[in-house]
Amino acid sequence: MTKKRPRRTYTGEFKEQLVQLCLNGKRKCDIIREYDIASSLLDKWIKQSQTTGSFKEKDNRSDFENELIELRKRNKQLEMENDILKQAALILGRK
Repeated sequence: MTKKRPRRTYTGEFKEQLVQLCLNGKRKCDIIREYDIASSLLDKWIKQSQTTGSFKEKDNRSDFENELIELRKRNKQLEMENDILKQAALILGRK
């Protein structure tokens, strides 16, 4: 059984430094080994840096993901309104 490593968090400054190391010619495998991070994580940071310049998930969402989040919020709001109307109908039906 393998030990699960605790989830680590990284600052934006740290991420930017590693991206700059990579862009300045240091090999990815060396960066990954030296800082003990996953290769997919470094690739993700490089992509985020090149596309939006931000490492925040909110800034890197696609239009589709943003729309999905908004639709879920709207759906929850409509469900709550519907429940309120059902309760009001039951109360008025008793009178």
